[in-house]
Amino acid sequence: MNAKTDTDGLGARSGPLQGVIVLDITRVVAGPFCSMLFADLGATVIKVEHPGDPDYARTFPPFVGAGDDQFSAFFTQFNRNKRGITLNLKSGDGKALLKKLVARADILVENFRPGTMDKLGLSYDTLREINPKLVYTAISGFGRTGPNSSRPAYDNTGQAVGGLWSMNGYPDLPPVRVGTIIGDLAASLYAAIGTLAALREAERSGKGQVVDVSQQDSVLTLTENAVVRYTVEKDVATPLGNDHPFVRPYGQFPCKDGYVFFGGYTDKFWAITCALFGEPEMARAPGIDTMEKRFDPVVAETKVKPLLERWFSKYTKAELEEMAGDQVPLSAIKTIPEVVEDPHIAARNMIVNVPVAGKLIGMFGLPIKLSATDQSTFEKAPMPGEHNAEVLASLIGVTQDELERLKASGAI
Repeated sequence: MNAKTDTDGLGARSGPLQGVIVLDITRVVAGPFCSMLFADLGATVIKVEHPGDPDYARTFPPFVGAGDDQFSAFFTQFNRNKRGITLNLKSGDGKALLKKLVARADILVENFRPGTMDKLGLSYDTLREINPKLVYTAISGFGRTGPNSSRPAYDNTGQAVGGLWSMNGYPDLPPVRVGTIIGDLAASLYAAIGTLAALREAERSGKGQVVDVSQQDSVLTLTENAVVRYTVEKDVATPLGNDHPFVRPYGQFPCKDGYVFFGGYTDKFWAITCALFGEPEMARAPGIDTMEKRFDPVVAETKVKPLLERWFSKYTKAELEEMAGDQVPLSAIKTIPEVVEDPHIAARNMIVNVPVAGKLIGMFGLPIKLSATDQSTFEKAPMPGEHNAEVLASLIGVTQDELERLKASGAI
């Protein structure tokens, strides 16, 4: 952290990253989620938006409130705990203000298409002349190098070109995208890890660097064994539905009121399961008495699956979880309401109340649990430019008169 940084006047939060200043020039999710993690961990994150074209995730549902007081809970979930300013980076004054802020910052995160910041005259090479310790994190669809670096990208782009889409779905049907924006989320998580590593290096050596994270690269690492299956055996991963490529039984099974995941494929777990359901002799039944036999796709489909479905059909998800306890890997496949209301989730503080339009709205909490850090309070997401005066005065000494001039010129 810069020795000269003082965030007391910026509503600084407590946490391990307290005092670290992050300039967040990102929008939607791939970027805002990364900087949200920093804010949750105590960093002073300054969300920078264009005064005439703020982050369009502000228009994403669900909304809380009505009329002029309406606010996006989606936007809040990824921008809580941040300060908000507006800068027109195409104006001379806007560029100058950003450069002054860079001099006080530790980290800058952007998710423009590669080359955009260069065209604005705000490239890493330019900014590091102002602050050699700056960690410059760039999240994009294809990364800053390579023949496809200039292509536009969304989350679905990452899922498509990273290989994950081709693997997801059911056999003999077209592949299906993963049902969440996993390309955006994975890129944000890798960006957070890389940024903190670069920050540690900057603190040690005094030299910042670029953290270059691509959605395609990030999604590729989520394909489990698909790459080595291909490079070793030329075996191409294809959709398997709820099945595992080689471990069985390991997947989704119906029960009285829905579905459960069951993964008792080892001989130990299989024997325990047979005993739990009153048929211990099935652990020794010819054809399914060893793990290797149960791995056979035909055996799994014709002998093991019918047995499990017969057992599970008599019980609800909750009853099956209770029976399995800590003996075998069996979990209810829960709906979102069931997850939100899960006592274990509550015990982990994973649904937190965040102010949105004057109301406290539940949203996911921080999954990183630090034993010496309190993570019980969360602040609302900022309005566009809400903290212009506070941030610009505290960090770079902008006066009220200058603030009015900058606003009138469209720079903020």
